[in-house]
Amino acid sequence: MNALVIDTNVFMSALIKKGLTRELLTNLKMNFLFPEYEFEELQKYKQLIKKKSGYNEKEFYIILLRLLKYVRIIPADVIIDFYKPAFEIIGNIDNKDVVFIATALAFNCGIWSDDKHFKMQNEIKVYTTNDVKSLKWYK
Repeated sequence: MNALVIDTNVFMSALIKKGLTRELLTNLKMNFLFPEYEFEELQKYKQLIKKKSGYNEKEFYIILLRLLKYVRIIPADVIIDFYKPAFEIIGNIDNKDVVFIATALAFNCGIWSDDKHFKMQNEIKVYTTNDVKSLKWYK
């Protein structure tokens, strides 16, 4: 495995504080994939992220841009053909996560997420932060 789709909550965790999640994101020999659609979620929670992190507007964007160097943004048109099978896998569990399953299907890879509902499906391998840490694919 050389790629993982990164869940928005994992990315937000790395954005909020310097800790294990950020260390893994920036130090693993891994291609991290992030659906472009999820930028809307980041924007939606920007004020909360700034409040939790203590960043001002400029600091928020500096850290965001630094972290984006470690992820590959996946355009919606690349994964659109995988939405239907992705919806069949997770749509009845949480339809907000269809985009992550579709990305994982498109790239034949797993997902890095600490959300337990991803474990309610068995088509896509899901790695928690502790799982990713145990992989030890450091640069």
